[in-house]
Amino acid sequence: MSVAVSARSAVSKIWWYVRELTGETAYERYVAHARKDHPDAPVCSRRAFERARTDRQEADPRQGFRCC
Repeated sequence: MSVAVSARSAVSKIWWYVRELTGETAYERYVAHARKDHPDAPVCSRRAFERARTDRQEADPRQGFRCC
């Protein structure tokens, strides 16, 4: 494996980890789950999903980090 391919693979893995850590993939996982398990139900927009997620986190501080 060349150095360029190894570097690209490492960057790809780091990028995946950062997206998982920050919650960026939460909406993608929600959409995949909704379409697979509830195909007839409407999928909410990313904005509505993030609003509900923030509301859940604020209602229960154990679900996420709070700065204040």
